[in-house]
Amino acid sequence: MERLYALHKLLRGRRTPISAEALAERLGCSKQTVYRAINELRNYLNAPIPEERGKGFYYDTSAGVYELPGLWFSAAEIRALLVLQQLLRNLGPGLLDAELEPLRQKIDRLLGGHAAGEGELERRIRILGMAARDAGEHFRTCANALIERRRLRIGYHARGRDTETLRTISPQRLTHYRDCWYLDAWCHERNALRSFAVERIRSASIENHAALEIPERDLDEHYASAYGIFAGPADNIAVLRFTPERARWVADENWHPQQQARTLDDGSYELRVPYGNPTELIMDILRHGGDVEVIAPPELRAQVKSRLQAALKRY
Repeated sequence: MERLYALHKLLRGRRTPISAEALAERLGCSKQTVYRAINELRNYLNAPIPEERGKGFYYDTSAGVYELPGLWFSAAEIRALLVLQQLLRNLGPGLLDAELEPLRQKIDRLLGGHAAGEGELERRIRILGMAARDAGEHFRTCANALIERRRLRIGYHARGRDTETLRTISPQRLTHYRDCWYLDAWCHERNALRSFAVERIRSASIENHAALEIPERDLDEHYASAYGIFAGPADNIAVLRFTPERARWVADENWHPQQQARTLDDGSYELRVPYGNPTELIMDILRHGGDVEVIAPPELRAQVKSRLQAALKRY
């Protein structure tokens, strides 16, 4: 079946005939196997494959482009599907298990005795998450409202203020960030864009009203310009200097889409990062301990110094 699929892709991707010898070389088989495969496509799958004497085989598209019936995958594509399923499962345990399980069973049957079958690939690939939070019971409701472009009525518990409020929101995007899910939405109570941690949504119901549409450019400007999950304008530039030892790691990291970096003469690494709310940036700076120094701005340098002094007092 995989050879038939590969033969179909070769013929479909050509505008001129191709010889049996060239097909055998591409498919890694004998000419006799090529002829058998062509006959199978013709006889069992009604493929329009004439042979032009002296030139080879081609798809006759006079009646339209020919496609194999049903949904066909090569073994490599099926393995990619398994990796994707494993990734989705680790992004949020239990989120889509009910929907994905029938697909996994069908894939296992398709693979049969193949090396990637019987769960072998899942056992060989690990995806580790750090400090991941369960997305909770309302993830599907949020996703459905997002896809259907409908408004949501949610009860939301804010960690910072330890309060719960009722909101009507127009979902715009689901964002997976640092192993946690966030729903970016227009809040009709605040008349502004907000981000809601999905696991903090206590109740959720889809309303009949259409969601308010926010232009992509406005969403990117609000959510993507600042640092991390905190939205808003990036009105500051942090200048960070890492030691030569730490530079070997940090130089490969992407802290912000608009970051600027350079390696200094002594081997240290200078990173310039746009930011607005400094909360998350300070946390990322602190995880590098004594291997980083905040050069500018002075306000950020003072905030990091204060946090380090507070930590030192605990020891």
